[in-house]
Amino acid sequence: MTDKVLINARWVVPVEPAGVALERHAVAVRDGRIEAVLPMSEAERQFAGYARVDLPGHALIPGLVNAHTHAAMALMRGIADDLPLMRWLQEHVWPVEAKHVSAEFVRDGTLLACAEMLRGGVTCMNDMYFFPAAALEAALAAGMRAALGLIVVEFPSAYAADPDQYLAKGLALRDQWREHPLLSFCLAPHAPYTVSDATFRKVAQLAAELDLPVHVHVHETLEEIERSLAEHGMRPLQRLAGLGLLGPNLIAVHSVHLEAGEIDLLARHGCSVAHCPSSNLKLASGLAPVAALLAAGVNVALGTDGAASNNRLDLFQEMRIAALLAKAVARDAAAMPAHAALRAATLGGAIALGLGERIGSIVPGKAADLAAVAFDSLELQPAYDVVSHLVYACGREHVTDVWVGGERVVRDRTLTRIELSDLQGCVGLWQTKILN
Repeated sequence: MTDKVLINARWVVPVEPAGVALERHAVAVRDGRIEAVLPMSEAERQFAGYARVDLPGHALIPGLVNAHTHAAMALMRGIADDLPLMRWLQEHVWPVEAKHVSAEFVRDGTLLACAEMLRGGVTCMNDMYFFPAAALEAALAAGMRAALGLIVVEFPSAYAADPDQYLAKGLALRDQWREHPLLSFCLAPHAPYTVSDATFRKVAQLAAELDLPVHVHVHETLEEIERSLAEHGMRPLQRLAGLGLLGPNLIAVHSVHLEAGEIDLLARHGCSVAHCPSSNLKLASGLAPVAALLAAGVNVALGTDGAASNNRLDLFQEMRIAALLAKAVARDAAAMPAHAALRAATLGGAIALGLGERIGSIVPGKAADLAAVAFDSLELQPAYDVVSHLVYACGREHVTDVWVGGERVVRDRTLTRIELSDLQGCVGLWQTKILN
């Protein structure tokens, strides 16, 4: 990693302040952090001794934050399509996981996911899966920032026997790695239908004591809500509120089926929502009320979910779909404009993870997590509004360079830490095992 770098770009889109696109600006990076954002003419004088990266036809944006994924499930991409959530889980995903999931599976699957995400400008992921230590190993090998979910469910797995062991293993991992600059941790109770009241209470207590985010699927499907009403006499969000889980640390994943009072409840408690539009569409889970969430002041982030239910880990796609769906659901063409969609994919995710002071925008003092998007392709011409193009016209194929903590982990569309031929060979072996 070069200690001092000056990145000159046709546009710098800092996300903070909101609604701004800076033409012919430069970002000075020193020791992995953003030192300054200033016009190129001034930067040439002020930072003359810095190594230069010239991006004359690019937009430089904050690295995208995938606020919800199951990275290792990249090895199950396309294993079962066109099914509703519970059939998909019970008949296909859970049986494959029971047979194959191990530390090796998670490490290799997560490395595959990291390679895909980095090449698409995603610099940080919020992961929820078994064997988080293996996911951590893969993320660090790729040079990617990761929030590791300390998963807990009631049923045993190859990873842990019971909720107490899930939590104990996860917290030991956090204690070992909590000071690493690329790592953070979340408590990750899977969902209301897989976690008991007693376990949720432990999670709430730990979250308060350790100031950790709580990352949980909630209100994803109507079936989930009907089951909660039958088993607990209340809707899932009401149950979580009664167990002390609502607050600024809560990341409510999906949140598709919300009543007006529940949106107000999330807003009053300062909760975040991780919106996963492609997964919700593919599993026919429903259409989240994103415009209403934003209007109420709820912090909205974007996630891909796992590649088994999406089947891409592509936040450019999520930005576009989120913005379009918000307009259709609200019947308002002004709902979730381009700047709001970009914010959800960057700063919104960072805030949800408790990392808003460290990443998510191009601001001096923050980590240099950056992505360069080339605008020289025919399909991006003409470019009247750079942020409009980033959301409605650009794709991950236009990402050329990516930095995480100042390290250039993608250079001219090539991963600098991951050898693709080795990774492809490894993935082929897993495909053979799963098919057999």
